[in-house]
Parts: sequence; structure tokens; C-alpha cells
Amino acid sequence: MTTVGAVFRPQLAPERLRAVARTADEAGLDELWLWEDCFREGGISTAAAALAWTERVRIGIGLLPVPLRNVALTAMETAGLHRMFPDRTVLAVGHGVQDWMGQVGARAESPLTLLREYLTALRALLRGERVTTEGRYVRLDDVALDWPPHGTAEVFAGATGPRTLRLSGEAADGTVLTSATPPDGVRAARRLIDEGRAAAGRTGRHEVVVHLLTATGPGAADRLRAELAAEKLDSVPGLGVAGDAGAVADAVERLAAAGADTVILQPTADEPDPEGFVRFTAEKVGPLIV
Repeated sequence: MTTVGAVFRPQLAPERLRAVARTADEAGLDELWLWEDCFREGGISTAAAALAWTERVRIGIGLLPVPLRNVALTAMETAGLHRMFPDRTVLAVGHGVQDWMGQVGARAESPLTLLREYLTALRALLRGERVTTEGRYVRLDDVALDWPPHGTAEVFAGATGPRTLRLSGEAADGTVLTSATPPDGVRAARRLIDEGRAAAGRTGRHEVVVHLLTATGPGAADRLRAELAAEKLDSVPGLGVAGDAGAVADAVERLAAAGADTVILQPTADEPDPEGFVRFTAEKVGPLIV
């Protein structure tokens, strides 16, 4: 069964999160995702607050830019969330927007090398291992967590390009695809992820999460067109959906048929009713997905 969730976009002020998270929890939403976007809101701080304000909804953090965060700190914070809120945190890491990384003096010469080293070290630390490594970017000397997670703490990777998609299959537990990915793009991504998995000899489940730009209610089609145009994506066929729950559910099903395990509805940046959007996702769209 395909999981359906929604995004709290960081274009909303942080003080809006409490009401949206509580609405998501009360409405029965499966997953609420947060973004760590420079220079808006931090992923770990907002996730911790959302988890504390709710009882059951899973909180996705997508994604933490690895040039910005020491891997030991990410492991400590992730382990803490998993222990305080068992089975309710989904973590994704990625390259980050390179222009933003340059603004803060953290841009890596080889983002792919950094992500590979980071994923390897982070997953080992979260397994409770003691890690010593001397990589190009990630350097740890006899580091282990005093409070590793109970059980498994999966780490997903955000990916778009072919090399990163293969790396995600090789070194991550799942992959997050952006809303710029149409169904054909999901199929292509699955093939590349599977190539990486085969090269690494991995056979376990690898979850693919896809964001779907979604508009509903008055002016939905106009809002969707405006956002796709602003992102220079209006020429890409099959992106986004505008309409009622039935239309949105059909779009979710197309992504699922292409290989998505989880589809996260992403409201337009000017969504007028964020609480209503998560309620629509949980109560109207979710029941239509099989």
C-alpha cells in the first residue's frame, strides 16, 4: 500500500508549525515532512518540536545538507529523536543547494565523495558501531554514540542526478525525489537506484519517496501553473496536480505505479490554508489510495 503524506513548507513561519502538526496528527495523516532550507528553518529543531506536539504522525526531515553538518552531530541528534520518539522519525540527507553551501563557506569540491563518506559513517554510528575513518571530508577518531537508537534508524538520501541515485542505492536505506520528478522520472530513478544496489550486493527493501506538487480548492490550477512557471518546470509533462481528491489520488497512483512507495503532497508556496491542506491529504486523498 502506498503511503501518503504532506509537507510543511519553510515558507511558513516556524510558529505556524504547531497548528499544522497537531492537525496532521488529529486527521490521521501518515507522514508530515519538514525541510531544512537555508536560511529558513532547521530540520532537527522543527522535527523535535513537531514530534513533541503530536502522538502518532511520523515526521520526515528532508533533507539535511551534509556540508552544513558534522556527521557526529547529525548522528547524536538523530539518535536522540529515535529514542525519545520511537519509530516516528524519517531522516534524509543530501548535497544541499550548492549556491547556499557556498554562501556559508561549506561548499565541497566533490559533493558525491562527501555524501558517500557521510552516509557510510552516519549509518555505522546509528548502528552503534565505533567508527574511525580518515576520508577526504569525514574524519572520525574512535567515535561511538553513548545513546544509539534502539533498533534500526534508517537514513535516506535526497537524489536527482544519475550518480547520486546510484550512490543512494548503494549506500542509503531509501531515496527522496523532488516534485520535479514525473512518473517516467521515477521509473528512471528506480533503475539507477537498483544499479547501485546490485553493485553493492544489497537485497533489502529500499523505499522511494516522491514529492508531488499539489493544489486544491479555489484557484488551484492557476496556483499550480504559477509555481511550475516560477520554477521553470512548466515545460515538463506530468508534473504536479490540481483538483479535487479524486484527481490528486489518480496522480498519486501514477507515481506509485512508476515505483514510488511514499508520495508526499507538496502544497504550493502560496497555499492559503496549510491546516486544511493536511486535513485534505489525510481525510480525502488517503482513503482513495489502495
